[in-house]
Amino acid sequence: MLVSQISVFLENTKGRLFSVSDILAKNDINVRAVSIADTTDFGILRMIVNDPEKAYCVLKENNFTVRITKVIAVEIDDTPGSMSAVLKKLNDHGIEVEYMYAFLGNISGNALVILKIDDPDKVAEITAMDGIKLIPAEEVYKL
Repeated sequence: MLVSQISVFLENTKGRLFSVSDILAKNDINVRAVSIADTTDFGILRMIVNDPEKAYCVLKENNFTVRITKVIAVEIDDTPGSMSAVLKKLNDHGIEVEYMYAFLGNISGNALVILKIDDPDKVAEITAMDGIKLIPAEEVYKL
């Protein structure tokens, strides 16, 4: 149930984000979800792509600082309060969310969010929680 997320450390210099995008495009890697957090000097680009191992390799070959992080993909109703309900259940079970971002598409008309949790080994607990639907990595990469 864990999804591989690509994290890239980027200096805030002209063309750096384009370089990542261009390398992925030239290698037929499709970006499905993206988040970027930045400061004055650098940023961290987080992505869900259709082929995380290949993305990792081609970015590494092109001298980017890159790593793979395990996250989860959660399907939620696309209605007000749905995200809050999921976060409450996780909180009630002592599962902390370090960060989250939205997936670019949807699944069966529902929203899909990516969550980085504090302890990926707790994923079995999450799958047992009523009302929280995790999407397997293989399905996420195909969306």
